[in-house]
Amino acid sequence: MFARFTLSLTLISLFLFNSCGEHDHHAHHHSVSETEQQQFLVPEWAVNANIYEVNIRQFTPEGTFRAFMADIPRLQEMGVRILWLMPVHPIGEVNRKGTLGSYYSVKDFTGINPEFGTKEDFRALVDKAHQHGMKVIMDWVANHTAWDAVWTETNPEFYMTDEEGNFFPPVPDWEDVIQLDVNNTELWKAMTDAMDYWVREYDIDGFRADVAYMLPIEFWIQARTRLEEHKPMFMLAEAEEPEIHLAFDMSYAWEYAQAIRDIGAGRADLSRLDEVMERNFERFHNRDYRMFFTTNHDENSWQGGDVELYGDNFLNFAVLSATIWGMPLIYNGQEAGLNQRLEFFEKDEVQWEGFRYQDFYTTLLDLNTRNQALFNGEIGGRYKKMSTDRDDAIFAFKRIGHHEQVMSILNFSDQEVTFTFTEGHSGSWTDVFEKSGIDVGPVVTIPANRFMLLERVYMSH
Repeated sequence: MFARFTLSLTLISLFLFNSCGEHDHHAHHHSVSETEQQQFLVPEWAVNANIYEVNIRQFTPEGTFRAFMADIPRLQEMGVRILWLMPVHPIGEVNRKGTLGSYYSVKDFTGINPEFGTKEDFRALVDKAHQHGMKVIMDWVANHTAWDAVWTETNPEFYMTDEEGNFFPPVPDWEDVIQLDVNNTELWKAMTDAMDYWVREYDIDGFRADVAYMLPIEFWIQARTRLEEHKPMFMLAEAEEPEIHLAFDMSYAWEYAQAIRDIGAGRADLSRLDEVMERNFERFHNRDYRMFFTTNHDENSWQGGDVELYGDNFLNFAVLSATIWGMPLIYNGQEAGLNQRLEFFEKDEVQWEGFRYQDFYTTLLDLNTRNQALFNGEIGGRYKKMSTDRDDAIFAFKRIGHHEQVMSILNFSDQEVTFTFTEGHSGSWTDVFEKSGIDVGPVVTIPANRFMLLERVYMSH
């Protein structure tokens, strides 16, 4: 038997505590049965993990596995727990976009992009990450391949074709890839064999599934069942359908991501966040891991850099995303202030420039890792929104765990704001960034575009 997330007496007591009391934000609405949804258990190491997305091409001047490996000790010090590597496979040349092409145009599911290095280099990367206490998940593109993929020659029956028998793209804008026949169970076996290869031979810890919602859930269930024969897998779906959790541990908080972009651009006010969180708790079980982020490879390349998207409120949105719910994602370069849109199909390396936010993210990830109120899934603390007389500018909430609480108070206004909580929230806290005690009274003042991130232990262990 492999280690599974078994509830010890302590964890059972945490669960019981978090399941009683205020039920306002632990809704259990979902559309599949409990037994169905608990087919797979989340690996125990993920309960207080965070995730860091690595774009090998743009990470270093060399754009190789070996060059990236030099940063693994730094990322360990920052508190990173899961490395998500964007696709590492050979990239198609037929109908390629740009000079270097899209990572998501895969020629060979068991090959390595020679621009990144060799299979031995990839193995060394995974081994070094493991030695530094990190897990590695691979980005996996199961919906489509490059036009010149190996399978177009060996297994053309794996593809959809039009009336003339020609391959075609999944959507018009993806002209560099062609649609697989995702209902073909022979394809399922070949695809699962390829995934299994990386777990078996390179000891990877899971997958991030590109456009997971475009494939039948039955495919993902059978694939994970097979992969779990090696060890517990961590599975992240690029999807926001509750049913995806039949096969996956974590889904994208896309509605949230759109909401904070809209608020950052002045297209929505803070009440939008309340709507998004209400929907999150209505739709998802609180054991479903949800990934919260300010950016990723898509947002960054197509929507904008951090300052472009969030302006002077960037740090507020980063604190919000790391504390409101779920697992926080950091995209490579954010710890240096990612104020560029990284080119998707060309070489355009991250401008590291002194790691100005390295300490900021280290503090956030440390809190997220050690404070049970911010843990993932059912063990994490419940969410409680706090109302003020300035809800137009202030967004405040608590995460209430068994022994610990976290309180985030964010001023999204470009003016200093003095406000009052509409219900009593006074008490003694520790300021997470200042590492000092602070008494929070009913009246609070926060500078423009700033935050207070507080924690406290309120029961003896």
